[in-house]
Amino acid sequence: MTDPSNKAGAFNKLSYLVIDDFENFRLSMRQMLRSCGADNIELVANAAQAIQICTYNHIDVVLCDYNLGEGRNGQHVLEELRHKKLLKRSSLFLMVTAETSKEMVMGARENQPDGYLTKPINRAVLEQRLSALIDQRTALYPINREIDRENYPEAISLCLQTLPKQPRYRTWLMKTLGDLYFRLGDLAHAAKIYDEVLNQRELSWARLGRSKVLLANQSYDQAVDSLRQLITKHPDYMEAYDLLADGLERQGKVTEAQRVLEQAVDHSPKALLRQRQLAELAEANQDMETAAEAWRRTVSLGTHSIHDCAEHHLALGQSLSELSEGDREPEGADRAHEAIAVLNRMEKRFSDRDNIGLRSRLIQCRVHAGQGNQQDAEKLLAGIEQAIESTDTLDAETGLDFAKTLFRVERDKDAKALLAQLAERFSDDADVVQRIENLLDEPVGFRQKLQARTLNRDGIKAFESGQLRTAAEAFSRALAVVPDHAALNLNLVQVLMKEHEADSNNTELLKQCRECLNRLEGLPEQHRQHRRYVALCRKLEGLTA
Repeated sequence: MTDPSNKAGAFNKLSYLVIDDFENFRLSMRQMLRSCGADNIELVANAAQAIQICTYNHIDVVLCDYNLGEGRNGQHVLEELRHKKLLKRSSLFLMVTAETSKEMVMGARENQPDGYLTKPINRAVLEQRLSALIDQRTALYPINREIDRENYPEAISLCLQTLPKQPRYRTWLMKTLGDLYFRLGDLAHAAKIYDEVLNQRELSWARLGRSKVLLANQSYDQAVDSLRQLITKHPDYMEAYDLLADGLERQGKVTEAQRVLEQAVDHSPKALLRQRQLAELAEANQDMETAAEAWRRTVSLGTHSIHDCAEHHLALGQSLSELSEGDREPEGADRAHEAIAVLNRMEKRFSDRDNIGLRSRLIQCRVHAGQGNQQDAEKLLAGIEQAIESTDTLDAETGLDFAKTLFRVERDKDAKALLAQLAERFSDDADVVQRIENLLDEPVGFRQKLQARTLNRDGIKAFESGQLRTAAEAFSRALAVVPDHAALNLNLVQVLMKEHEADSNNTELLKQCRECLNRLEGLPEQHRQHRRYVALCRKLEGLTA
């Protein structure tokens, strides 16, 4: 039998923080903790006070109510404490709640609390739950201390020493070992740990860890299959969805990756970072409807979150701008109005951020242009140009956004000149160079991009099946949408040259080739299509000599 005095001593050594908006509950919790032997107890009513306490004091045990009235809730508190690393690994965070809805539990679980306490709480339940957690904390404290210090080799050594001495904590120790080996890049030992566990029992965390090792070893097919099986057996295991989406992206299956994240946010809708990931993936897939909805949720969830930032609001404004462009129906007008409202609220909220007002006005300018409000667009653009003239140097993000806006108001020459300047300034930044190329190729809205890409795919498919005339027609129709697209022009040139092989007297085919290549005269050497462009120019010279 456990000595009650030892229990009281264990409670007495720790510091406690109770967070609840009801004073009676705070006082009741303090009384129960004192009766268990605790002495160092802080009581606060809201998230701001809790974060302040944890910033300047080490807290061993946090007991936080999920509902804290207006403003941030318990999930936000835990999220911020984890993000700012204000809780040590040895600290305990218990979510206290009278609410047990799946949405709440799933949202809170994303940040991994150490346990839950369901109201009403009595002394016996509190002591039982805390005693077990404190015992584990005490036994594993040396390991957690070394992990906090990022001394992973020592933490591994301590885990291995503790395994035979503390068999009751074997699961925790094996999970921690696998994670530590993975952090150190020792994939072989990490895999060995996960396999040892899986050979004895199918545990979700071990299956997830084994899949992480497979992904790190670029065994994408095996990892994806493993994760699909894991989700089938445990549909609420959210980490598996994130890892599966990552694996599918690495396979180049971005549409499938998006579908996986859509499933994930259906299961756990309150995870801001996953909503953001879904929004970015949907944008990459040109699925602007899904992107806008995911950005809308990201912005909403960010209201009280440490992860809130101006970029989320800008992205929402941008996606609504894309959707409203050229749409003169009531839905298009509604989206345009929403975009303007989102951006105006953002400017007030993040007024201290550099270039926020400028980037906001650039998107608003495109919104007005897309709705045919040319006078409003030109007025905004005049102010934007004046602001940019007084700026010493334009950062890449704002510069690209400015070029996109110039294209939208049909000032293509100015846009291309600006992109040439940016290409020279950021020639060492592969990501910026790639985005410049993309904008030069497709300086249009997402609907036109989709149309051109579909026609391009049709053209490639027809070319591969030997249907040259059908391919040429598809590429020509795509070029009517994006006439300066480098790859499309070169695709058409290749088809026309192939047609010329069968009909060498048809000089009209070579004339069309020359027109396509002339469009690309200013193609920068850094462009990924430049070598192909040069090769086809030489080939045309040979055919016309």
